[in-house]
Amino acid sequence: MPSTLFVGIDVSSQSNSVFFIDQDGNNLIKKPFSVSNDIPGADSIISEVISHANAINASCVKIGMEATSHYAWHLHLHLASSPDLAPFNPKFFVMNPGVVKGFKKAYTYLPKTDDFDARIIADCVRFGRVNPTPMPDFRYAALQRLTRFRYHLVQTISSEKSRALNLLYLKFSSFKEDCPFSDVFGSASTSVFDSFTPDEIAVMPVEELVDFVLSHGNNRLKNPEEIAKTLKSAANRAYRLNPDMCDTVSMTLTMTLENIRFLESQLKKLDKEISKQLNGFRQTLTTILFPPVLLKPKTRAVSTNKSSLLIPIAFFAIVNIASSNNQFKNEKHSLSHSLKSDNVNLLLHLY
Repeated sequence: MPSTLFVGIDVSSQSNSVFFIDQDGNNLIKKPFSVSNDIPGADSIISEVISHANAINASCVKIGMEATSHYAWHLHLHLASSPDLAPFNPKFFVMNPGVVKGFKKAYTYLPKTDDFDARIIADCVRFGRVNPTPMPDFRYAALQRLTRFRYHLVQTISSEKSRALNLLYLKFSSFKEDCPFSDVFGSASTSVFDSFTPDEIAVMPVEELVDFVLSHGNNRLKNPEEIAKTLKSAANRAYRLNPDMCDTVSMTLTMTLENIRFLESQLKKLDKEISKQLNGFRQTLTTILFPPVLLKPKTRAVSTNKSSLLIPIAFFAIVNIASSNNQFKNEKHSLSHSLKSDNVNLLLHLY
């Protein structure tokens, strides 16, 4: 009578521990065996799976593994694309480690060895409370990597700006509070506090300061004389840094600003690539109307409409989906009924 072979694989960066059980939970091998986490090791797993599947006359093979960082990615794809396994109708279960950890608590006695995890993973799949993992759509997977990296890049820029503001307070304590520029990190603003100390601004003629501000503001600043006067007033109010620290603080502030400028240039390149990737999808949606209560506080500023937000789809994907949080999971059902299927597929695959 045809049966099912259950395979548990405990994945790590260098090796994979493998165990086999049948549909009744009987062990088919005495203890897990280990293979390298590379193509030869994966091929060894395929050979062993075929051998044990034939031994119990299995018509189906179910293979489970934990989604341990990115280490299961190549193994899953290699096994799933194997033509040798295709006759056994293989199904794959790449599970959240938390699921396996919770299932493990049902065992009253466990041996004090790590290789028993492969047995637990196989049993977890056998109990049937997990869903199969399909092969990824590589178009979505590529875009997902880009949006997640963008999220990381934005977080890094935010961290660097926080560091810069801390250093700025040491160098020019009243600058941020009295800043006459619309953006503290704008070109004209950073040029001022990166180039001068409060003492230098305090004694600088207003005309000379006006010329400096205009030259670094691309001649787009309104009321440069008022800006110069505000800067001089702020310089007179600012604390003076100990001379032994001036050079150190100035140097670290300059280097931090260079980091920010470099990261922002990388962000522009990344945005171009994300837009290019989005053009490859068959979707007509360019913006999405979304309740502001579901967005992070920082993203609500993109609109003054209190009842809803009209967000570009690229912005939606980058800011709200790539952050890998769970705040939109409850909205998937309603989205699928209100948007075209192609648009929904794009949003949900990115998520």
